Amino acid sequence: MNASSPPRKQQIPVIVLAGFLGSGKTTLLNHLLRNRAGNRIGVIVNDFGAIEIDAMTVSGQVGSTVSLGNGCLCCAVDASELDTFLETLTGPAARLDVIVIEASGLAEPQELVRMILASENPHIVYGGLVEVVDAAEFDATRERHPEIDRHLAVADLVVLNKTDRAGNEEQTRIQDFIAAAAAPGRPGAAVIRATYGRIDPELLFDPALRPDGEEKARQLTFEDLLRDRSEEEAGEGGHAHHLHAAYDSVSFTADVPMNPRRLMAFLDSRPQGLYRIKGFVDFGVGDRANKYALHAVGRFLRFDPQPWGRGEPRRTQLVLIGSGVAPDALHKELADCRENAAPAPDATQDAAHERSMWGVLRYVQRPDDDA
Repeated sequence: MNASSPPRKQQIPVIVLAGFLGSGKTTLLNHLLRNRAGNRIGVIVNDFGAIEIDAMTVSGQVGSTVSLGNGCLCCAVDASELDTFLETLTGPAARLDVIVIEASGLAEPQELVRMILASENPHIVYGGLVEVVDAAEFDATRERHPEIDRHLAVADLVVLNKTDRAGNEEQTRIQDFIAAAAAPGRPGAAVIRATYGRIDPELLFDPALRPDGEEKARQLTFEDLLRDRSEEEAGEGGHAHHLHAAYDSVSFTADVPMNPRRLMAFLDSRPQGLYRIKGFVDFGVGDRANKYALHAVGRFLRFDPQPWGRGEPRRTQLVLIGSGVAPDALHKELADCRENAAPAPDATQDAAHERSMWGVLRYVQRPDDDA
């Protein structure tokens, strides 16, 4: 791998999807492929049996890679080939927006996370560890696979699936267990309840933005047909009003710069249930030249300084995504992170401002850092 090659403008999030047999992980994976929010998804599996591939959806196959008719790709690999295939999937020719690694048969989820965080590939960024759990068979799964406790301790998001087969009290009991299973020093994973693996893809990744209306002006694809069929089947089964599990989304905008120390204190003490944060931060005099793209998933945090555009309004814009969070409280906490007043137009960075940015700069990836 060439660690010195310049990163693409937008790094590709790599999501690890884990869960034991019967949890509904495969169903969730196929749901994402059918409802991909315009994204081209690369899927890395140990066996092609993990996804629904048939003659209608395959547009080509080269070696261990299957090209799906909706612009997505699927690779069947083992753990020793992971870095090689990540390099292939992040190349310009693949044109992918998101990569999902289906953990079964490859490696322990935490090992896959470690490999992603230690990767020298500059084109990827950690996108979270998602653990799928069967709500109706939770205790039986723990008996068969006691290592699930270890998985839950490091998960960023837990999808509590098959909730149509478990009562509210049972679901609450499992959520309390997941919260208690968290690794020391970190809040429990965000938990979202689902049936048939139906979660909103925007919980995991942003909708794709295609130039020139590429996604709007196109022929009908098999993805559209499959999605329509799934929705019809859901309607017949009485689940049409629950196509996607609900989650909380909080939008925050500030025209006054954010105080670096206050914002870092907020980010260091993120509440349980907050899964993802995205957007841009204005640190004012802390760095006049740049806005800071913020990418947070679970406990992972990354800042990326980017030059302000000519005439671009200087403001902070953030979106916080999670489940079971208190939107009003989150909004107030962020509002309290603002500077007391906007800086004077001629204010320049002094030693105090420079020191206040140290906490932020710890999370800025340097060219010679591991991705």
